[in-house]
Amino acid sequence: MSTGTDPAGPHEADAAKQPPGQSEQPGRSEPAEQPQAQQAWDAQRDLDAHAPRSMSFDGTNHGVTAQQIIGDVHQHYDFGGYRPAHASGEIPQETLDRLADGFVTEGTDFDALVERLRHEHVLVLTGDPHTGRRTAALMLLRALGAAPVQSVDRDARPEDLVPEEHCGLVLFDLEPTRSQPLREAQILAVRDRLRAKHAYLVITTGHSPYIEDTVRLAPWQPPPARTVLAALVNQRVDAVTAERLLNLPAVTSFLLRDQQLREVVPYTDVLVQSDAAKIEQYAELTLERQVQEWFEESENTFSLREKAFLIALSAFNNGPYALTAELSDKLFERLRRTGDPDHGERIPVFGTHIGKRLQVARARLDPADVKTEWGPVRQLNAAFKDERTAPVLLKEVWTGHPAARPALTGWLDELSVDGRPFVRTRAAAAVAVLALTDLPSAMALVIERWADSRNPRQQLTAVTALTFAHRIKAPNIPRIIDGWSADSEAVKRCWVAIRAHGLIGPERPVETLAALRAQARTQHGLSEPDERIIKELPDSVALLLLSDAGDTALRELLRTFADHASTRALALAGFLAACSHTDEGPCPPLLAWYARTASAADGIALLLRTALGDRETNRRAEEILHDWVRAADHDPGTEEALATLLPALATDAREAARLDHLLDTVPGLDGRPQPAAANRLRALIPAGEEPRHGEPVAAHP
Repeated sequence: MSTGTDPAGPHEADAAKQPPGQSEQPGRSEPAEQPQAQQAWDAQRDLDAHAPRSMSFDGTNHGVTAQQIIGDVHQHYDFGGYRPAHASGEIPQETLDRLADGFVTEGTDFDALVERLRHEHVLVLTGDPHTGRRTAALMLLRALGAAPVQSVDRDARPEDLVPEEHCGLVLFDLEPTRSQPLREAQILAVRDRLRAKHAYLVITTGHSPYIEDTVRLAPWQPPPARTVLAALVNQRVDAVTAERLLNLPAVTSFLLRDQQLREVVPYTDVLVQSDAAKIEQYAELTLERQVQEWFEESENTFSLREKAFLIALSAFNNGPYALTAELSDKLFERLRRTGDPDHGERIPVFGTHIGKRLQVARARLDPADVKTEWGPVRQLNAAFKDERTAPVLLKEVWTGHPAARPALTGWLDELSVDGRPFVRTRAAAAVAVLALTDLPSAMALVIERWADSRNPRQQLTAVTALTFAHRIKAPNIPRIIDGWSADSEAVKRCWVAIRAHGLIGPERPVETLAALRAQARTQHGLSEPDERIIKELPDSVALLLLSDAGDTALRELLRTFADHASTRALALAGFLAACSHTDEGPCPPLLAWYARTASAADGIALLLRTALGDRETNRRAEEILHDWVRAADHDPGTEEALATLLPALATDAREAARLDHLLDTVPGLDGRPQPAAANRLRALIPAGEEPRHGEPVAAHP
């Protein structure tokens, strides 16, 4: 993750031309000093480096995409594990018998816990929520023959309980607090009464700092999910069918996601029906139900601050935990003002336990070396255990809780102008999911405002959002970009669209170049063309040329080269921008393309010859060749590629003389001598023939 304050968008010469109704809203962050324009290559680098895994693309998709996850759901199941907690009172024997039929002890310490309860009469069973600790408590009492079994009100104090003869008591989900901790004296007081009545008590609770150290706890570890599912399925079908069902890819994938037992048990009913569609959909439905549960919970049981953290984690999934927590508190402030504008309390600085927060979020911490502008840095990244959670959660917040939209869009506005490229990129990715979910609202409330913004970073974040939205198959993105790029009146949106064309253009190079040529011709006909658009058009062409669609783009440039002065100028400027680009490899990318692709070689040589012979582009073309020769002095592969290219640039005596002079005058950098490669390459230039009448574009004045 880079945390620098890199520039990020076009300069702001037309800030005064803000259209009516698009003025910046108060409280939405705008830096006092606007950053300079970020190069298209840097924007592409940040987009690829910081994209969520589901939106990364280098020719193959990584993992699942938001489009695969978000969709209409028409099947509905009753997830018994999501029902409210047991009420106090006697638990019917038939309920206990039914639970016993599906209770699995393999892989647990159940037998040892039975003996402890038999001896001690009271057991404090601790474990994470949704691990079956409540069912385990009931089964412990049943194993000892305690009857009747009664559920005690959770507000009752253990020392006040008065057991009946041979009964079993269970106190579910005790929540000790600072003012009412669980003390050893309470356990000892009730134990004596239980022994006298031959009765037993099991208390279930989570991990709490308010349990006295001297209280002897009984940790509960649930059986493996696959073990539970296998046991339940084998109770319902024969062994051969059970093995076939358990080995289905959908089942294997489901179990790999660390599912809770309350989700595993109902899966049995789905599997034994052998309905392939329902088996495939079940995992997505459980995920949706979990997300809905998080946001349906009252703030007394699941605080607004933790809900804000879930939203932030959805945006920054697999990003640094510290950054996610920092930015989630900014969202929490906005959400709190939405629900209670007069709320004056500050956010607590301490008190949030990382382990508990991630456990509730069903997330994990992964140490990772992250690239920054200062080199690799070791960081702890937070990620959902199920990578599908992030887009599902964003969809739920956006469509299921519209009252949160003002706070959410304000938060995204703040992220879109952040100095850290990672933050801006992830803000754009979150907006892309919103666009997939509800395109009209995402466009009106976020993307269009960003595109019209005076802040260059916000404009670039709009570009990134449109690019990501197209990657995950949000509808009509090319249509939007085509429309904006044709509108030279709305110059900000036009710039956004032209930059976006360069980023999504490799998927539709012919249409993209047609749109770029149309705007180039429009600008050519204006008495005062827009400088930003004029500068951006060649950069988008260059991105296309150095993409996987380079061969198609090159053919299109050559096909329309002579159609108009503007198309010729655009082709040459875009080609030279591609020639100027360097990456981490020793050989310039365009020269490497020439060397490896025979089908593109003639077109590349033709355009470079033409640029060398054109008064408008000659100087820049010569500087590029100087750079390439200096690169060849350090890399044999670059020299070999140039040795092949240079003869193709000398088709007549005039061109040969020009190249000979160019190679003879290659300056060394920083006072160094002329590169030795220049003389070696100079020897390869043919004398050439005198130019023939009407000779090619290379001789164009």
